Amino acid sequence: MGGRLFVISGPSGAGKGSIVEKLLRQGERIYFSVSATTRQKRPYETDGKEYYFVSRQDFLDRIERKRMLEWAEYEGQMYGTPADPVDEKLRAGFDVLLDIETKGMRQVKTLRPDAVTMFVYPPSFAELERRLRSRKTETEEKILGRLAKGRRECELAEEYDYIIINDDLDKAAAEAAAIMTAEKCRTAERIHILKEDETL
Repeated sequence: MGGRLFVISGPSGAGKGSIVEKLLRQGERIYFSVSATTRQKRPYETDGKEYYFVSRQDFLDRIERKRMLEWAEYEGQMYGTPADPVDEKLRAGFDVLLDIETKGMRQVKTLRPDAVTMFVYPPSFAELERRLRSRKTETEEKILGRLAKGRRECELAEEYDYIIINDDLDKAAAEAAAIMTAEKCRTAERIHILKEDETL
């Protein structure tokens, strides 16, 4: 039985990273996709763990062959989701989870229209600002930039299959897990599995 491809997005501070962590701890058959990048590996990083480190030409070749599910260029370096590891895990029966931005979600849906998309929405923009400021790791300019970007991202939430309002982390993670379970119980999905099982 194959797995399903899930995309989770949301503005910085909405809590999607925390939701992903809970999903990974609770689900034995969930694989969190590792991105590929053309930037240099740092001394503490391991290829295939933090990122797949590839040459620019390799990255461009994968785009040409449609073996990158989504990609973007940032400060001269390329980042994206390689298709091969994702497909390998899907064939092995794992659900695959991508934590990507809205632009990337659109690219994934073009190549994989059956991907299920979830958007994590903050309970309010005041709370989003509070969470960003509580980190105490960024300048005022960066915080204001993240808030402006977050508002733009939230305007695109209606493009997603599901919206999760993260006003309580445990509840939000439970909703994400319920969505993943429900999607695998869809009639078309179950009928396909039953037809493949010759013992039934």
